[in-house]
Amino acid sequence: MIWIDRLNSFSPYDYGALSLLVVGWFWIGWRIEHPPAHKPSVSLIMAEFRHDWMKQMVTRQPRMFDAQLIGSFRQGTTFLASAVMIAIGGGLALIGNLEPLESVASDLTLEHVPTFVWEIKILVVLLFLSNAFLKYLWAHRLFGYSSVMMAAVPNEPEEPLTYPRADQAADLCNTASRSFTRGMRATYFALAAVAWLAGAVPLIIATLLTIAMLYRREFASQSRTTLLKVPPDTAS
Repeated sequence: MIWIDRLNSFSPYDYGALSLLVVGWFWIGWRIEHPPAHKPSVSLIMAEFRHDWMKQMVTRQPRMFDAQLIGSFRQGTTFLASAVMIAIGGGLALIGNLEPLESVASDLTLEHVPTFVWEIKILVVLLFLSNAFLKYLWAHRLFGYSSVMMAAVPNEPEEPLTYPRADQAADLCNTASRSFTRGMRATYFALAAVAWLAGAVPLIIATLLTIAMLYRREFASQSRTTLLKVPPDTAS
């Protein structure tokens, strides 16, 4: 009965907004990773470029550029994982002391909201941040695997294992990048979930804006147009 009474503290708009947040998160992720064949996402286009990168790496001597590039990927994942961990710590600390949040909210809404409601809203943000943190950690590990596989690629193009090893390195790098991208999406939706603190309508607006932003970047951005440009045939 206590839990039923607590759940009644949320309005139907709250449940609808939360459902939109979760469904939108799953939908945009599925759409980006499984786009129609005639309209690939930036993520899938970049996956093909990573395979081209590993093929070019075979004949590049020395491979310092490749090592620096994969190292920058690991630094980026480390930075974001650290930032998310700090945000998670801040959220847990806020749950332990909700008085500042309650005072600000009371000034804005002029109504009393049960402490349980604030805890649930913050927990939703923390769940998205936790998912992002785990994705960043796994991406960091996979980029490490990619660097080892890149080092295992033979220097001679004529060797039988050269290009199969290069394809393996590209596949590992693509898997790491996919995990990294999923972590970024979870971070975006965590920021959208913060809007729930202001109410259901702000959460709906923030969710729709987040979905629209991710869709535009993957399917209608200037960077995608650049990636799809076919270079002129310099041989002719």
